Amino acid sequence: MKLSDLSPVMARREDGGLSYDRFRADPALASLDWPDDVLEQFLFDHGDNAAFVRAYGGIDLRDVRWRLETIPAADFVKMPTGASDARCIEIYAENPVHWVNVRRPEVGRHWEEHGTWLRSPILIARRLLHPSDSGLQVVEGRTRVGVLRGRLREGLHVASHHQAWVGRA
Repeated sequence: MKLSDLSPVMARREDGGLSYDRFRADPALASLDWPDDVLEQFLFDHGDNAAFVRAYGGIDLRDVRWRLETIPAADFVKMPTGASDARCIEIYAENPVHWVNVRRPEVGRHWEEHGTWLRSPILIARRLLHPSDSGLQVVEGRTRVGVLRGRLREGLHVASHHQAWVGRA
């Protein structure tokens, strides 16, 4: 099953006729057996975005298994995102305090107290996109990763490791 196969579900969501609870109950999505947090961030939030579909549309969604992993902060410093958003992480990194301040207050408190994000971003093994590639790629959470990079650069409190959802074959 590819993103394009979910077009009817996405069309119902776009029309406002599909809450997240009803979206995740769709039989096509339920069969994926993805964690709720991944399903919401990957498919509900972005599954009909044209650039997102171009970047991730070739993946057979049934082949991706998701696991919450602990990733060293240093691994995020050079981690890429998709070509359509290639520079956005660096843009967020330029002013990490701003990008935290425009979020809910608990986001900022969590960064200050724990040195990490409140919600785990979505990463994917790059070999799912191109079999000869290695490493991980940021799928969703580019602002969070940008904030992490900016906080590291500015010497602000950053934990040594961070939780992220990682999709692998």
